[in-house]
Amino acid sequence: MNGQNRTDIKPGIAVKIVLKQDQRSGKLTSGIVKDILTKSSFHPHGIKVRLEDGQVGRVKEIEKA
Repeated sequence: MNGQNRTDIKPGIAVKIVLKQDQRSGKLTSGIVKDILTKSSFHPHGIKVRLEDGQVGRVKEIEKA
């Protein structure tokens, strides 16, 4: 899944996000969702989340359990 729909993302799931400083390179960072920051149900660049380690970025991939 691509992380553009808010309904697909729940706190506690494993995701890969792109951090603000990595948007040009597209480097992905893995982590566990702590908070969902985007209020809208859909975002074309990915739903913005905060990981448990405090990093903030947009979800590019939802990892399979």
